[in-house]
Amino acid sequence: MIIPRFSRLLLPGRVNVLRRHGYIRCVLVSRLLMFRSFPSCSVIQTTNLLLLPTTNLRTLSCTSFVSNFHTNNIKASAQQTPQPNPAHIAMSEQNIPSEQWAQVIEKTGSCVYKKIPVQKPGPDEVLINVKYSGVCHTDLHAMMGDWPLDTKLPLVGGHEGAGVVVARGSLVKDVEIGDLAGIKWLNGSCLACSFCRQADEPLCSQALLSGYTVDGSFQQYAIAKAAHVARIPKGSNLEEIAPVLCAGITVYKGLKESGVRPGQWVAIVGAGGGLGSMALQYAKAMGLRAIAIDGGEEKRESCQKLGASAYVDFMTSKDLVAEVKAATPDGTGPHAVLLLAVSEKPFQQATEYVRPRGAVVCIGLPAGAYLKAPVFDTVIRMIQIKGSYVGNRQDTAEALEFYARGLIKVPFKTVGLSELSNVYGLMKEGKIVGRYVVDTSR
Repeated sequence: MIIPRFSRLLLPGRVNVLRRHGYIRCVLVSRLLMFRSFPSCSVIQTTNLLLLPTTNLRTLSCTSFVSNFHTNNIKASAQQTPQPNPAHIAMSEQNIPSEQWAQVIEKTGSCVYKKIPVQKPGPDEVLINVKYSGVCHTDLHAMMGDWPLDTKLPLVGGHEGAGVVVARGSLVKDVEIGDLAGIKWLNGSCLACSFCRQADEPLCSQALLSGYTVDGSFQQYAIAKAAHVARIPKGSNLEEIAPVLCAGITVYKGLKESGVRPGQWVAIVGAGGGLGSMALQYAKAMGLRAIAIDGGEEKRESCQKLGASAYVDFMTSKDLVAEVKAATPDGTGPHAVLLLAVSEKPFQQATEYVRPRGAVVCIGLPAGAYLKAPVFDTVIRMIQIKGSYVGNRQDTAEALEFYARGLIKVPFKTVGLSELSNVYGLMKEGKIVGRYVVDTSR
């Protein structure tokens, strides 16, 4: 930001009031950031800027100003983020290596297990020693490049990383070295736009996405914005909690978006998969009755163990719509449908079996798929069709609290990070039951 020449008189750590053109310019200058003076102007890095009309302005409370502004605002892009100064990075006592093992997507369609440099955190970032990372279907999409979103290349995928904070930037005050922390899909946002202010951070136009637009958790040391790291409860099993950081948060958010209340029914399409296994447990913990929809006897057994009240096998069903409706006590269908499927057909069927005034919540993202529904029936039956993205920071805290209370048990299998390509192969074949987790140490 450019301030007139007298900005050289600004005091670090103070709220400085500059009167110009009928406005009060309030600039809070960080003690930890330096600024240089030039003949005609000064370039300074500020934490926040507020413009206030001078009319009838009598007093300005410095305390109020500081308390109402977040001191860790995230820059719009990596180019705007100041380069980390090693002197301003708090480090752990453990020896942080200069290189690490990672799975790197160098070209679309495959990943390479190789050594890469360990990055240093910026002023508003932390460095997390990732112990375990869940594997999500989104990671497969990132590798295949089949979503209509630009990704960076080369790219380290992954967005369900659980580990320990080993370094933090100079502006980070509320995350301590040694804290358990998670890297989730939403790596950062501006925290200042209308979406961020309304707790819709995932919709921020400057959102940073782990394992997609920035490097993610399929590496031993990963960077994350401190404001958005998941605060993992002390004593948690990092291996088990890793999938909660995406799958758990995502389905919990979807159930909240559906508007279902305790005692009501929800159909979960894709209930035997990674997200579905979580959705069944969150539904039960929230007092809901769940109808699991998936294919095969192995998934039937898994869904019933996780609390499904009914199971409908789409592979053997002669009339899926009728069977789903019949699973509810009054035969009118579930109050909501959570679509976690990775194929298009279930998205076209859901409005046929959801009850009048029901909600169809789309979460799964089949590549190239479209959502179609008959307009007349949708209007007359007053059906809601909505999308649900990932959860915000509050949703994250709530989802992790369910886990901490012992209400969520993640069915998972652990393999080494070096075996990630094999996991992707199973995903492509639809052979995964539950969730896969990779151990970054092997």
